[in-house]
Amino acid sequence: MIGIIDYKLGNTGNLINALHTLGYESILTNDRETLETCSTIILPGVGHFKEAMQNINDLHLTDTLIELSRTKPFIGICLGMQLLFEDSEEGHVKGLGLLKGSIRRIQTEHPVPHLGWNTLKSDSESLNGRDVYFVHSYQLTESPDIIASADYGTVIPAVVQKDNIIGIQFHPEKSGEIGLKILNDALQRSF
Repeated sequence: MIGIIDYKLGNTGNLINALHTLGYESILTNDRETLETCSTIILPGVGHFKEAMQNINDLHLTDTLIELSRTKPFIGICLGMQLLFEDSEEGHVKGLGLLKGSIRRIQTEHPVPHLGWNTLKSDSESLNGRDVYFVHSYQLTESPDIIASADYGTVIPAVVQKDNIIGIQFHPEKSGEIGLKILNDALQRSF
C-alpha cells in the first residue's frame, strides 16, 4: 500500500488514478499509524510553499514525515519535492530539511510559471530525452543529488535522488505514458 500524504493541498485525484493504472493500491491519509503501515510514502503538492508547511505543521505531520523518510521509500512530487529541502523564498520559511538545498523563484527570460512540456537531460537512460509536464514558479537552486534536469533558459532540476528519497519537480501523473513509466521507476527505485 502506498501512502499519499493528505495535507490539504494539491490535486491528488490524478496521482491516485495514475497509481491505480500502474496496479498499485494507495491511501490518502494524514494518520501516522496508517502511514507507518504503508510500504512507500508520496508527498504530493500544488500550491504555495509557506501554506504547505503551515498545513503540515498544523496537522502535526512534520516529525512523522521526517521519521518516515528515514525508514521507507519517500517520493516528493512538484511542491512535494520542494518541501524536501531546507528552505524556500516562497514565503521565506523552512522546509522539511530532508535534503540539502534551497528553493528560489525561477530566474529566466521565459515566462514564469514554467508551464508545459520540457525534455529531461540525465545520465539515467530511463530519464534522458523524456518529455514531461511542468507547472511551477520556484525551483531547487543547487544540490549534489540532482539526477535529471530540464532547460528553460536556465537549468531546472527535475529529479533528485538520495538514498531512499526521490524528488520529482514535474508532474509524472500528467505526463502521459512516459510520466507513468517514470513514476513506476521511482516506485521501483530503478532510475
